[in-house]
Amino acid sequence: MRTFLSGLMLVVFLLNGPALAVAPDEVLDDPVLEERARALSAELRCMVCQNQSIDDSDAPLAKDLRVLVRERLVAGDTNAQVIDYLVSRYGEFVLLKPRFAWHTLGLWAAGPIALVAGIIAIGLALRNRSRRGSQVAAAGSAKLSASEEERLKALLEKRNEQEQG
Repeated sequence: MRTFLSGLMLVVFLLNGPALAVAPDEVLDDPVLEERARALSAELRCMVCQNQSIDDSDAPLAKDLRVLVRERLVAGDTNAQVIDYLVSRYGEFVLLKPRFAWHTLGLWAAGPIALVAGIIAIGLALRNRSRRGSQVAAAGSAKLSASEEERLKALLEKRNEQEQG
């Protein structure tokens, strides 16, 4: 019985998809418009949660934005017109994926620049490490003076005596 319940719970968790915050009263009757509204809602940032789309957010502002998107679609706006309207009203921050433009170039370039800088830093660190290793190896192969050899021999004999005794 315990195995059956564990299996049932596993199936429920696996089949449980993402919990969307769209309330039944928001859903449009036209399935094509509803699909467009869902696609647009997935691209728009919740201004309260900031890391969720309005489709996933339960915040009242997200609900208002979902309703606004649906109203604009019912009025006959294209997807681009709806996005442009929301950007003009809330700024580019409303977009989860910012547009590629001159004023967002730094944002788009930051990732590749950080990647290249990291690769260069790792390369320099590895090069310095190998240089230090070769310097240590070169220092280790230097000849000892006669007094250093005698001192080393005495230390090794002392260690051997301590290990045996």
